Amino acid sequence: MELLDIIDLKELQQIQNMFSDATGIAAVIVDLNGAFITKPSHFTDFCMKYTRNSSIGMKKCEKCDAEGKGTYFCHAGLMDFSEPIIINGVQYGSILGGQVLSKKPDIEQFKVMAKELNIPEFEYIEALKKVTVCSEKSIRAATAMLKEMINTFVNFRYILKRNEIKIPILEQELNTMITKAREITSKTKELTKMSQQQRMLSVNAAIEAGRAGEAGTGFRVVANEMGHLCEFSAEIYKTIIQNAHTINNAVENLESAFTT
Repeated sequence: MELLDIIDLKELQQIQNMFSDATGIAAVIVDLNGAFITKPSHFTDFCMKYTRNSSIGMKKCEKCDAEGKGTYFCHAGLMDFSEPIIINGVQYGSILGGQVLSKKPDIEQFKVMAKELNIPEFEYIEALKKVTVCSEKSIRAATAMLKEMINTFVNFRYILKRNEIKIPILEQELNTMITKAREITSKTKELTKMSQQQRMLSVNAAIEAGRAGEAGTGFRVVANEMGHLCEFSAEIYKTIIQNAHTINNAVENLESAFTT
């Protein structure tokens, strides 16, 4: 299963865009292979157009990408972040971004960097001036918040997706339970009738034994035993009926919960 099998891409993009618009911090969601899932939000020309377009700068950026975990300072002195997207203990992708400064930049230092990376100095410094500046504490807090938001959203979508598969199975089993509960109720009514018939037979047998006098002594014993058996059966049937009603009520309550 991939992230795109779980998430609503439009909603994920909206959360990411709102975060970047509010904080000025760049962000993008990638899969396990590093391919973009969302469109990048608030990526800077300083990083993308200039630093990464320099062959030397690109090598340094790739090294930071590979080694950077959590919120960290890149080779150019900007703050970046890389946070995992975890579902049930398994990583499905990452949240990447940053491209912000934690303090006002030293222009002379970046002029030197422009020469090292073979980037036009004036253009590089102009792009630098457009980079968001926040305190390090604010940057770390914002990226932690984004990590929690994205992971909560993705896990919520995963639970909904999993339940979409389970609910039809649950409904099917519920229908089976309803059918069987109704069958049990029907059968318990037949048991009640049988108990009444057995009682009638026992009474008739006792009457016939009385008419037969001494000759019906053995028959009288059988009739008495039949009477005891009827009473015992009646208690069992009563318990079965009570349990059947309990099961039937429970199933009806469960059915009502799913259909209302």
